[in-house]
Amino acid sequence: MADTLADAWSGRVLPATLPVPPAYRGVWMRTLLETPGARDDSTLVRWMQLGRWHADLRIPVAARAGRSAWLLAKDSPQQRALLAMQQGFCGVTQVSQEAAGEVCTWHRLVDYQPPGPHPDAGLMVFETPDCVIETGVHGVYREVWRRLPHSTGRLIALAEPARADGQASARLFMAGQYLLRVRPQRAAGPDFEISFGTLASGRWQLQHSTLPALEGQSLAFALQRSGTGTAQLTGDLGTAHWNILEWEDAQEPGRSA
Repeated sequence: MADTLADAWSGRVLPATLPVPPAYRGVWMRTLLETPGARDDSTLVRWMQLGRWHADLRIPVAARAGRSAWLLAKDSPQQRALLAMQQGFCGVTQVSQEAAGEVCTWHRLVDYQPPGPHPDAGLMVFETPDCVIETGVHGVYREVWRRLPHSTGRLIALAEPARADGQASARLFMAGQYLLRVRPQRAAGPDFEISFGTLASGRWQLQHSTLPALEGQSLAFALQRSGTGTAQLTGDLGTAHWNILEWEDAQEPGRSA
């Protein structure tokens, strides 16, 4: 395995990582966050974990409650403040065995918020195959994560080729019946996109996004592998060949072909 991983998308050089154990793969919903001074069971959090790549979206209840007002008063100082409360990131995941137990480290390539002072790492303990407890390595907190049904099996990460207009390209992540798109900032103002939703019958239903105007959209979406390292996208996202970062077509446990 190479010692480093260069990523042209973010300009970062990160340690190379092995694929994470299968137990981590899928889409996880955070049901509880506990810190010494707070308890949060209302923030919408989705963590999509593939073999190596991850993507994460976090929308506090205050930002979610302001969605309707945002559509009526775009770019007001109040709505900018609500959108600034959101979080999200994507990158590669490393799982290591430490003295205290199994530790997940999420190496962030791009981040909706400025990077923090410490690595994003947690000690992970599985209570059941679909429930994992994370406690802080560099901070004091406890998070409860539950895996969403039908979020394993097909795991795909794609990178949009460099754009002719020079703007930031996007990445797509698929886990089972869920699809997530990450597109870093391109314009002034709130523009960083992390969109999450379900994929069924050739349509992507956008349920949650850092850009509220996208929520509720239903977009035609089709994906076909077109070569060893490329896949063709067609539909409302356009028609283009994207680069494959990873592609796993294993059948989801418990489901018939």
